[in-house]
Amino acid sequence: MHISLRAALCLPFLALAACEDMSTTGGSDPEGPSKRSCIRAVEKHTGKSGGTLNTTIPIVEAGQHIVDIPGGPSWTCYTDETGAARELIETRLG
Repeated sequence: MHISLRAALCLPFLALAACEDMSTTGGSDPEGPSKRSCIRAVEKHTGKSGGTLNTTIPIVEAGQHIVDIPGGPSWTCYTDETGAARELIETRLG
C-alpha cells in the first residue's frame, strides 16, 4: 500500500514534466505557419535565403513578425487571420 501511494503522488508531477518538455520544444506553436510564411515571403522578395525571425525586437501586434536577412535590413511582416504573409515593410533601425 505504501508503494502505490508514492506512485499515485508522483504521477501528477511526471505529467507536468512531460507537458513542460513539449512546450519548450515548440511542438505546438500556433504561430508556426505564419512565421514560416513571413520568412518565405521576405526571402522571395529580397532574393536572399537564410532569413530568421528576430526575437530581440519587441512585437506589439498579433500577426506581426520581424525577419532578419543576412547582410541586409530587417523586414516587418504582417499576416492575415489564416497566417499568410500580406504586407512587408523594410525596417531600418539605428
